[in-house]
Amino acid sequence: MKRILIINGPNLNLLGKREPNIYGSTTLYDVETSVKKKFPNVQIEFYQSNVEGELINAIQQGMSGAFDGIVLNAGGYTHTSVAVRDAVAALKIPVIEVHISNVYAREEFRKQSLIAPVCQGSIVGLGAKGYELAVEALVENAS
Repeated sequence: MKRILIINGPNLNLLGKREPNIYGSTTLYDVETSVKKKFPNVQIEFYQSNVEGELINAIQQGMSGAFDGIVLNAGGYTHTSVAVRDAVAALKIPVIEVHISNVYAREEFRKQSLIAPVCQGSIVGLGAKGYELAVEALVENAS
């Protein structure tokens, strides 16, 4: 059975409440429920933190051999955190970056991802469906 870690960064605990015109009404719990339902033969672990160091610790779990891949929505740290980028770069397993909104159609500072160059791929602007697509890609590529 494949094991996937899904990591969510700052403010993603507010999905469904925060700026629904941008992020929609789907909650993080809804995302978790939907992904686990769609992939019953994949062991999926969800993690969310608003704290940069805690996210780095979660990313580093990928070095333990316990996971086959990581889906990462680093939130605002995508554009600012060299430390998150370095943690991703240290991994030997694939990481797929996910963003619910189309960051390229938003403010200028959101158009640069520090983590994209060290990820296997990026999925942006497809809403919560991006998580499912990322898991699908990780499962297919790990087979």
